[in-house]
Amino acid sequence: MHFHIIYVRVDVMDILKFIDDEKLVKPWFKNPRNWEVWRVFLAVLFGLGISRKQAKIFRQCTKRRKPPTKPPREAWLIVGRRGGKSFISALVAVFLACFYDYSRYLAPGEVGTIMLIAQDRKQARVLKNYISAFLNEVPLLKAMIAKETSEAIELVNGINIEIATGNFRAVRGYTVVACLADEIAFWRSENSTNPDYEILDAIRPGMATIPNAMLICLSSPYAKRGALYEAYKNHYGKDGDVLVWQADTRTMNPTVSQKVIDRAYERDPVSAQAEYGAQFRSDIESFVIREAVEAVVILGRYELPPIPGVRYSAFVDPSGGARDSFTIAISHEENGTKILDAIRELKPPFSPDRVCQEFAVLLKSYWLREVTGDRYAGQWPQERFERYGITYKTSEKTKSQLYQDFLPILNSGQCELLDNKKMINQIVNLERRTARSGKDSIDHPPGGFDDLSNVAAGSFCAAKILRIAGVW
Repeated sequence: MHFHIIYVRVDVMDILKFIDDEKLVKPWFKNPRNWEVWRVFLAVLFGLGISRKQAKIFRQCTKRRKPPTKPPREAWLIVGRRGGKSFISALVAVFLACFYDYSRYLAPGEVGTIMLIAQDRKQARVLKNYISAFLNEVPLLKAMIAKETSEAIELVNGINIEIATGNFRAVRGYTVVACLADEIAFWRSENSTNPDYEILDAIRPGMATIPNAMLICLSSPYAKRGALYEAYKNHYGKDGDVLVWQADTRTMNPTVSQKVIDRAYERDPVSAQAEYGAQFRSDIESFVIREAVEAVVILGRYELPPIPGVRYSAFVDPSGGARDSFTIAISHEENGTKILDAIRELKPPFSPDRVCQEFAVLLKSYWLREVTGDRYAGQWPQERFERYGITYKTSEKTKSQLYQDFLPILNSGQCELLDNKKMINQIVNLERRTARSGKDSIDHPPGGFDDLSNVAAGSFCAAKILRIAGVW
């Protein structure tokens, strides 16, 4: 019965009426002034008319002169943290799932999917929890639920709302009526240097047979690269069927305390300008271009055997076995070219002692009785390796300094890397950051890893240190 009641309302319902209906979601929007800018965005997103006052807000956030007369093909929201973008995108998902009739575009038995994509399932569940609250706490909407699990909500009208991981393989094969890509500027994958592009490319064919399919990508900004920045560069301030909306936190959510934002600017103005000001960071750039790395990869070479008479060097990145991998790399130099011979990784969980024993066997097979590593966890790496006949020497250089030494070797082509996709992606994903003092540092991006890239760079630089020290 309730399902029928909702469908009767489809012809007269729009997103703003949905918000203003006491029997639907109005209880979540008690103070209209706090949602004024979001209402303008939603009106533009669904091709509704806006007033002169609202047109001023539209121009402020899009730098476009005239709002579109029909829903855009894609919408990209560049909004500061706590601006309410996850809450609003969940609202949009519920509205589309319950009030749009996709049946004319779906074949018998075909299921339309509203897909929620984030960096990982934990982040995607934030959106799903908002959606679940909307559906379960409104009696008229709750009648639409056929089944709910931790990963999906199936509705009685043949629409499913599902969580998908940030993996292009996981999103293939669906008929996608809408896709919400959350915090897309921060998607990371060790299997790809461009997971945002790959996932969107995999999603778009699934939307091709749904004329009114909607792609909404929302994020706080980060570095000037990736799909979010490309959309901003190509479409911000330009007319067309791709809408780019950029606004700081308090423009979208005036309930956020200005004092909180002011303190953030005092601590780190560059970071706060991105986090709360919704501006792309100017202090972060790529460490090395992918082409330079691929040029020194020897395809099909996964490991080189030990050769008698060759002098090798090694570097390890220890781990306690809880989160990070324990990695090791071995290399040598030949006619001025640094050659990576072996690279190994053990993923957690593991016994650190067992890994030290296993790596000691590997080192001895290359006639090595010494390995270099960082100052991780005090003395235990020295003690564990010493137990298995290996001297552990602490690197005099920081990880960032090792990467700085590694860069000219890469760019000049004076090295040969193994065909290890994960290592290659870690190298390409490295970021150079400039601090307020003007000092540069090189590290993996937020949420990323560099266990393999670190030991590759370290093994090349360890060889240099050994020669200077007169070991050879």
